[in-house]
Amino acid sequence: MAETNKNKFIIGLLQLAYSANIGENTKKTLSWVKKAAKQGAQVICLPELYRTQYFCQKEDSKLFDLAETIPGPSTKVFQKAAKENNVSIVLPLFEKRAPGVYHNSAVIINADGNMLGTYRKMHIPDDPGFYEKYYFAPGDLGFKSFETKYGKIGTLICWDQWYPEAARLTALKGASVLFYPTAIGWHPAEKERYGAAQKDSWITIQRSHAIANGVYVASVNRTGFEKTVENQDGIIFWGSSFICDPQGVLIAQASEDKEEILMADVDLNHIETIRRNWPFLRDRRIDAYQEITKRYLDE
Repeated sequence: MAETNKNKFIIGLLQLAYSANIGENTKKTLSWVKKAAKQGAQVICLPELYRTQYFCQKEDSKLFDLAETIPGPSTKVFQKAAKENNVSIVLPLFEKRAPGVYHNSAVIINADGNMLGTYRKMHIPDDPGFYEKYYFAPGDLGFKSFETKYGKIGTLICWDQWYPEAARLTALKGASVLFYPTAIGWHPAEKERYGAAQKDSWITIQRSHAIANGVYVASVNRTGFEKTVENQDGIIFWGSSFICDPQGVLIAQASEDKEEILMADVDLNHIETIRRNWPFLRDRRIDAYQEITKRYLDE
């Protein structure tokens, strides 16, 4: 077995479409993990809530039955897959923590099959067709990084991607790459008028996190059209998963409508070079940021 390069590792994103069949979704995703591993990926990230269609298009108490415990069915099969394929996996799932307490979470599994820990989505949206506050309690584990076999990574989830504070705190924990498992798309009636601007904003904010923190950013979205509510228009998930480097340069990007594996190198030497020349972390005025914890600064 080739010796692991401690200064460089390969990340892989699985941009996939999902059906209403949990078993089929799990089986398909496992097959794509194996495919990505064969192509050389060492740390693989799945889209947000990989196991089901995006059920938050409506509020329905019966949908809590889709949740699973940690450990549980998903962790069991992906721990096995991680060990068999010698890869680390970012596994996003609908977590049942206790009766009536649920989270939108990501489990980080190391290449030996052991779980390194869990991140719970901190920022929970509530928009038409994205009724997540009904299902998910806000995360309470804080912002974290995880030392995988191949490198130190952090993960945030979807709506977290709009918040510079989340990216900053995760980067300050030592993560060299920020993974953003995602389920984001267009309302069909809005796509023609607002679609290009919406997607551009989504890419731009995440590229800015890479630049401000001197890290790689890897955002993996689902693709395809999902209509889970009969009298609603559904969501066109816009795919477009991407990886950018510490300068915000797009080094890999997927299509809007195809299932794909996206791969790129994470180079720790490149992070060092960028941070030496753009020393944003050095020049932070940590003595002057106390008010950032306030909701709004009324004069």
